[in-house]
Amino acid sequence: MTKVLLGQRAGFSVKTLGDYESGRATPTEDGIGSIAPVLRFPVSFFYRPELEEPPSESVSFRSLSRMTAAQRDAALAAGALAFELSQWIQKHFELTVPNVPDLSAYQPTEAALVLRNHWRIGVRPIGNIVHLMESQGVRVFSLAERSHQVDAYSLWYHGAPFVFLNTTKTVEHSRMDAAHELGHLVLHQHGAVRSRDVENDAKAFGAAFLMPAESIRSIVPRLTGPSFSNMVQLKKNWGVSVAALAMRLNKMGLLPDHSYRGICIELSKYGRTREPHAIVEREKSAVLGKVFGMLRESGTTKADVAKQLDLYTEDLDALIFGLGQMMASEGSSGQVRPSADAEQRRRQFRVYS
Repeated sequence: MTKVLLGQRAGFSVKTLGDYESGRATPTEDGIGSIAPVLRFPVSFFYRPELEEPPSESVSFRSLSRMTAAQRDAALAAGALAFELSQWIQKHFELTVPNVPDLSAYQPTEAALVLRNHWRIGVRPIGNIVHLMESQGVRVFSLAERSHQVDAYSLWYHGAPFVFLNTTKTVEHSRMDAAHELGHLVLHQHGAVRSRDVENDAKAFGAAFLMPAESIRSIVPRLTGPSFSNMVQLKKNWGVSVAALAMRLNKMGLLPDHSYRGICIELSKYGRTREPHAIVEREKSAVLGKVFGMLRESGTTKADVAKQLDLYTEDLDALIFGLGQMMASEGSSGQVRPSADAEQRRRQFRVYS
């Protein structure tokens, strides 16, 4: 929202809003009361200490050339809200210590295999990449500002790795986004995250991490032919899109250029927002599901958490994949235990990974 539009809706001049924004003037209580409903935040939110937004130069953004400054800033502001929520959770629960090594010395495809070995998952297909990353201490949130130009982004914040995923994309697209951002976390911990080469490195890492060469070669030679229907069936092994699998096979020399072009032509009939035989169930956070499930069992509601953060419940939903409305996630990924202080208050329940 521009200052012009905000001024029109809240009854302020652009100059006055600029003075508020820069700190040259302070709005009255009535002024905050006029601004808050327009921006859809509780009045109390505006009296909190200033939020720490992630520095844009340390954040990996895909499709940066197609992203406006407003879209970028909105995504970063959403990240600031996620940091607030993450810090609140860490005060009440003990989360998994990050186990995300610095692999900048390796080439992207080598780094993907090194990380798989480090995490002891071999070359088997990854059933749920969100759960896998969480089990290794990566903090995963959904992207509150759901711009189609912002696929995902990642960064290190106070020693913890964070990934933000756009939940409006196809599941296959989102899984590749997650692997791509994981590539940034292990390859670019100490350097720039804004260049074509850096993006290509993360892209190569993501493809190799989700589709290990050894895993592909153990299956692909059994094909009778590299047809489009073959691709649709094959992609189910690794939970990726037909486009991603076809590109991976082509780069590995297992799909001739003319066959690859034919598959791309066939895919163009689906457009950019549809996927043939798409995965239906979206991957969600196991950690956040367990946290909010445990809170619910202790009598703490999502609304209670939102109030402590001076947010509305829909603001939390936008960050936690809607998990505030669910019971604790099934499965065993993502270790979450009550911290020492919380242990005294909530001895009646545990969550084990």
